[in-house]
Amino acid sequence: MMALMTQPSSADLAALLDRDSAQAELFDLLRIPSVSSDSGRKEAMGRTAEYLRAKLAALGFSARVDETPGHPVVYAERLDAPGKPTVLVYGHYDVQPEDPVEEWVSPPFEPEVREGRIYARGATDDKGQAYAHVRGAELLLAQGDLPVNLKFLLEGEEEIGSPNLEPYLEAHRDELGCDVIVISDGSRFAKDVPTVTYGLRGIAYVDVLVQGAARDLHSGSYGGAAPNPINALCEIIAQLKDEQGRITIPGFYDSVEPLTEEERQMWAELPHSDEEFAGSIGASALPGEEGYSTLERIWGRPTLDVNGIWGGFQGEGSKTVIAAKAGAKVSCRLVPGQDPDDILRRMQEYIPTLAPAGVQVEVRASHGGQPVKFDLGSPFIKAADRALERVYGRPAAFGRTGGSIPIVADFARILGAPVLLVDLGVNEDGLHSPNESFSQEDYFNGILTSAYLMQEIAAAGKSE
Repeated sequence: MMALMTQPSSADLAALLDRDSAQAELFDLLRIPSVSSDSGRKEAMGRTAEYLRAKLAALGFSARVDETPGHPVVYAERLDAPGKPTVLVYGHYDVQPEDPVEEWVSPPFEPEVREGRIYARGATDDKGQAYAHVRGAELLLAQGDLPVNLKFLLEGEEEIGSPNLEPYLEAHRDELGCDVIVISDGSRFAKDVPTVTYGLRGIAYVDVLVQGAARDLHSGSYGGAAPNPINALCEIIAQLKDEQGRITIPGFYDSVEPLTEEERQMWAELPHSDEEFAGSIGASALPGEEGYSTLERIWGRPTLDVNGIWGGFQGEGSKTVIAAKAGAKVSCRLVPGQDPDDILRRMQEYIPTLAPAGVQVEVRASHGGQPVKFDLGSPFIKAADRALERVYGRPAAFGRTGGSIPIVADFARILGAPVLLVDLGVNEDGLHSPNESFSQEDYFNGILTSAYLMQEIAAAGKSE
């Protein structure tokens, strides 16, 4: 407790926050169209990386831009706190394409404030959240030295799957060594609920391809005798779950780590309403695995969903044809204990056995990602809880997320450090959508959260 008493108070740091400057610099960053998937914007990607490098260098960091086979990585470090923990902050400066442009109220790369929200592509995903940490470091430096050794790794390929990040981590493993990795690239549970995310689901994704006859057939001449791949595909998909919503793939649940009673109780106390949740997506019911709540099914249980399906005639009017081929895209979200390679193998072995006579089925593995879960008793998670309470005046909620971020598992595996997910946005920000936005309040609170988090991590000390 004595370490905490020597820190500047929350009021002191809040008074030092230059909101006008923080917003103006974010606007400069948001104006650069750093769309990583657009080869015509390579210059903009380099310009964004240089903007970040120059800013961190101006704050006294040793900062550089490292080229990769794709878009560059910005790396910076300031190691002025011997004996204190080393924190690596990860973020990404690339953004999603702005399409469809006609649905934007204001130009996607000309930031505009409306009703307290900053509208621009990348406002919340992830320029706003990543830059909050840069300004958090500046806020701490305004009152003295950094309380921790601080490193930044800001990449430009997250929106295209980070193809060069894993090799970069491997090549710079020693330089990137740290006690904890901090990532802010998502949404809190709710606007007034500060959140620490301690788990992510993994993923296993396949294409199911069904072949019938050698060519499309006239349904009058061949119907009733020829195999129908679309019908067969529907039969296969229908058998992948039973009436209780459980996945039928043999061995699918063998290694699932069960939810603890502590987790189930903790999530049950969150301000969630099934009725409001269903209404928010325009659904009349919330089907799923029996015996589990909605949050438990989203955060802590594995799933199987058909993400796309095709076959036969799709045009206007009618065409009496039996298609020769049909296909579906099927994904499984995985939970701790499950391995994507194992699940992909099981899908490839099982799904063809469901095929009716007359069709051949091929299951092509697309990609996978490891689930991750971090210890709720970690001193870093407790430090995040204290930091968030200083900002929001209430303890943090602890939850997992149903999504998958494969790079999180890569960080933990390669660097051997725990990952701390402290999301600063909310779902209403509309990340990836037209009119993406970030609340001004959330941006400024994010800067304070980052500063307090570094102080609290320093007080927590180094990991063993």
